[in-house]
Amino acid sequence: MTHMGQTLDLARLLARCRVEDGAHFDLAAHPTRIGRIDGIGKKEGEEMLRKGVQRLSELQTLLYANGTWSLLLVFQALDAGGKDGVIKHVMSGVNPQGVTVTSFKQPGPVELEHDYLWRVHMAAPTCGRIGIFNRSHYEEVLVTRVHPEILVGQKIPPALRTDAIWEDRYRDIRHFEQYLANQGTVVLKFFLNLSKEEQRRRFLKRIDEDRKHWKFSPSDARERTHWDAYQTAYREAIRHTAQPRAPWIVVPADRKWMTRLLVMETIIHALESLKLTIPEPAPELVTDMETVRRELEAEAPKT
Repeated sequence: MTHMGQTLDLARLLARCRVEDGAHFDLAAHPTRIGRIDGIGKKEGEEMLRKGVQRLSELQTLLYANGTWSLLLVFQALDAGGKDGVIKHVMSGVNPQGVTVTSFKQPGPVELEHDYLWRVHMAAPTCGRIGIFNRSHYEEVLVTRVHPEILVGQKIPPALRTDAIWEDRYRDIRHFEQYLANQGTVVLKFFLNLSKEEQRRRFLKRIDEDRKHWKFSPSDARERTHWDAYQTAYREAIRHTAQPRAPWIVVPADRKWMTRLLVMETIIHALESLKLTIPEPAPELVTDMETVRRELEAEAPKT
């Protein structure tokens, strides 16, 4: 993975992270670490994140009050990429009643009786809500592509277990996400782009620090032997599924505070672009409010 030592302003960096057309996408051209953002160091970035949490809370209220649009945030990363931390910090100020987080683990017997998008569609956010996928349908063109033997357990007929299955799944995913967008779901897909060296350091921390032992999984560490295959799988997934209404945001993930800031700013920009306001009450509700006002005022104790 590349590293970028130059200084970039925030707007240019956000634009560089956004991939809407994957035809010429090259993952190797996207850095895992940015030297600095113009005028923003770690201290300033953390303060911006704190203020961003407040702004996101305001925007969530508008989203929920309007009850028309919804927001789907998809987070993908290699192991130790920081998905959990991003979700925890960026969404720390939102109302839990308006957010659903779904962590897609290995499918169970019920899921395996259905197509691979079935459980994903069931978890899509309803109107006015924010849905977060911690891993997602993309596992079916990432882990499954690196370990194609998984297809046997998915009961895919042998005649369909060919190299063409990946092109078919890319097309299915594009259409699925376009369908969601056509129904009023804003789709943002984040790939937290971690370097192999930073992953090594984070795994060692999980081994060396008692309070992080619960995060450690030997199987995660052993997947490092497939590093190059995963890089290829992510490159191809992004190349084939990036589109204007379901873009990929390839975020440099070696510095946690910067990762969280870039994710936050992307979400805020997307919600602000909807230009939502508090909806006007229906005429009959205005009449009812006036009636109830008079009734309540009449109950006031006499002095």
